[in-house]
Order: sequence, then structure tokens, then C-alpha cells
Amino acid sequence: MSALPKPQWTIKSYLAFEEASEVRHEYLYGEVYAMTGASKNHNLIVATTITSLGTQLAKRPCAVFPSDQRLRVSAEQYSYPDISVVCGEPQFGDEKPDTLLNPTVLIEVLSPSTEGYDRGKKSEGYRKLKSLQEYLLISQEKYHIEHYVRQNNKWVVTDVNQLDATIELTSIECTLAVADIYQKVKFDDESS
Repeated sequence: MSALPKPQWTIKSYLAFEEASEVRHEYLYGEVYAMTGASKNHNLIVATTITSLGTQLAKRPCAVFPSDQRLRVSAEQYSYPDISVVCGEPQFGDEKPDTLLNPTVLIEVLSPSTEGYDRGKKSEGYRKLKSLQEYLLISQEKYHIEHYVRQNNKWVVTDVNQLDATIELTSIECTLAVADIYQKVKFDDESS
């Protein structure tokens, strides 16, 4: 992710630019960042996770959104989470219904180029969302998932490292099997 050269964008100019652009951009405190392409592992993890959640939520009042769904994190931050889940009626901001406001669960697959941002300012902003109940950070380089759960206005994190483990997303009543998330994923240190 690299900053575009235009200094101090306004929300209005960002949204107008984003509507006309073929490339997605995130907005953070007046700066706009182009979202780069994802790796094979990243895409496999997102696809299998969306498929699992979509299947489990198919007959419930919940929606699973892929990374093309923009999220307003705050007045100073707009992002495109890899996966967003809303249970209940999705709420949208702006004049057009293209910016989500009320995610229940957010999932980010960590990329080497964006891991610092995903763990830092982006994660910090996400955890301030009142609707957000759970948040996953999934590594694409090893079997490792961080599961953040809101409990009594505090965030509790659990590290999951075993391929035979499961993650209970209690806020949406779903279970993710780590083996399913990492299905077909090969790490650099594994032979072909």
C-alpha cells in the first residue's frame, strides 16, 4: 500500500475520487492509499473463509461482504476489510448505499506489505466501532489466527496456531475450522 502524492484529501474529495477510480483506495487522516493486488495464499484464505461463513449464514438475517465493500471506520478513516459480516439490517452512510457502517465481524488477512497498518491504525480504528463484536487477523505465511472478542467493553485476544483447531464466532453463531481456512494454502517453506 503506498500513499498517493496528493496531500490532505477531504472526505468529500476522497469519495468523489473513489467513485471514479477503477482501483480501490483507503482513507486515513487526510491521506489516500491505493490497495494493491493480493497473493495466491491471501485470495485462497479469503475465498474459503467467505464460503464457510456464507454457507453457515445463508438462512439467517446476516450478510457477508467481500473486500469490495467500503467501511467507514470513523470520520477520519475509510477502509476495505477483506471480509465484513453484518447481522441484522446493514446500515450505510453517504448519499449512496456503498459505505458500510455497522459490521458485526471483520476479518483481515495479513500481507507482508500491509501487516503493520493492519495491526496498527486500522485495527485500532476497527476496535472502536460500537457494532463490532469480533475481529480476526489471519496470517497468510503460517498457521496463525488472532481472534479478538469484545467482552465487557474490553478486547480479549486468543492466538490459534493448530491446524485442527476451530474458532467460534459467537456473535454470529458460526464456527471456522482452521483447516478449512488454510485449505490449498502452501507456505514458502513447504515443498510443492
